[in-house]
Amino acid sequence: MDKALAIIPARGGSKRIPRKNIKDFLGKPIIAYAIETALTCGLFSDVMVSTDDHEIAEIAKNYGASVPFLRSENNANDFASTVDVIKEVEKEYDARFSTVFDRICCIYPTAPLIKTEHLLAGISLMRESDFDSVFPVVPFSYPIWRGLEVVNGKVQMVWPENQNVRSQDLKPVYHDAGQWYWYNPSKITDSLFTTNTASIILSEEEVQDIDTPSDWLMAEMKYKLLYEK
Repeated sequence: MDKALAIIPARGGSKRIPRKNIKDFLGKPIIAYAIETALTCGLFSDVMVSTDDHEIAEIAKNYGASVPFLRSENNANDFASTVDVIKEVEKEYDARFSTVFDRICCIYPTAPLIKTEHLLAGISLMRESDFDSVFPVVPFSYPIWRGLEVVNGKVQMVWPENQNVRSQDLKPVYHDAGQWYWYNPSKITDSLFTTNTASIILSEEEVQDIDTPSDWLMAEMKYKLLYEK
């Protein structure tokens, strides 16, 4: 069986929603949903939270995650990327514990709609076809090929050749669901998206990016729709 690590990156300096990673989401800190799903899915030998923040660290440990070290100052600012953070975690596990993982899953702390079945689908896809990474995507709710732009005060189609094409005949386009990334650490260096990356497709009801207070309310509505039937 693969030796797999779950990394939940949760720095303390969120700007648009202060303390977003530990804000109450339907009765418990939002980060708890990612931690609990990672712990109960049976896929990981360790579930760790990468943070620079002592309060987040304590809450993470209370919900069962490990925080074996704090994130460095260099990777706790607005400019550090997800790859910067996960590579630091890999390096620290190797240096401190002589531990190298076969598979790693980076799970975002503000993904309360995460499902075990989707994590299982992701790792299964990686194993079957030896992909470098796998992550969930969701289709755009409106065909982007009918997108409009405003030029000199007048509206026009970005792709006018699609003006009379039926929407069902337009190629589907997806965006990152922003929930998790399975990856092979020996294949990933500076990006989680390579030419050998695959995806699983989620429905719009299963995905909510949370950047604003209205996003937060929408996520709570979707959670109730999915889990409180």
